[in-house]
Amino acid sequence: MNNKFDALKDDDSGDHDQEQGSPKDNEKEKLEDDDKEQSITRRKMVVPGPGEHPLQYNYTFWYSRRTPGRPASTQSYEQNIKQIGSFASVEQFWRFYSHMIRPGDLTGHSDFHLFKEGIKPMWEDDANKMGGKWIIRLRKGLASRCWENLILAMLGEQFMVGEEICGAVVSVRFQEDIISIWNKTASDQATTARIRDTLRRVLNLPPNTIMEYKTHTDSIKFAC
Repeated sequence: MNNKFDALKDDDSGDHDQEQGSPKDNEKEKLEDDDKEQSITRRKMVVPGPGEHPLQYNYTFWYSRRTPGRPASTQSYEQNIKQIGSFASVEQFWRFYSHMIRPGDLTGHSDFHLFKEGIKPMWEDDANKMGGKWIIRLRKGLASRCWENLILAMLGEQFMVGEEICGAVVSVRFQEDIISIWNKTASDQATTARIRDTLRRVLNLPPNTIMEYKTHTDSIKFAC
């Protein structure tokens, strides 16, 4: 079977030049795009197949890649992020995951995202904007194992924080790799503490591992 990732591996699209139309044209196009996006979202709600083991939530895999040195504007980020597919059962997850490249084998400035269906892996998304993320920096060679442990714990509802978990990201960089888990409410300290402790356990992290919590409002501020 062809690797489902072949089409994305070499895709390094950056910012695209937009032709300037009239404001009215641009507004019309935006409304059409919004309608199109909503209808696609509605159409793509996946369901477990017959006899499959349903997950508590549906999830979507995403992939992004950026050329280092280019400005990371929201628009260029949206252009670079690719939806791989959604799943609703354990069996559907393994069908995607078994054909995807492991993070440790990715090159360049690449990211995998796994988020609940309907939530975009962006700070500005309604589900994310009041939230934040735990960040762990990994030395090279650990990303594949840590990513697998993290997403299996997330799909298996091991974090025990209700609907707070939004998704997880693994970011492959040149010197190190970064793993993070996003939650909805940055101000809920009991929840963020429970996520931190579960993360430490499922990743089997040494006690001296540095874990940083960053709110998305801070991330947006520093990106500006």
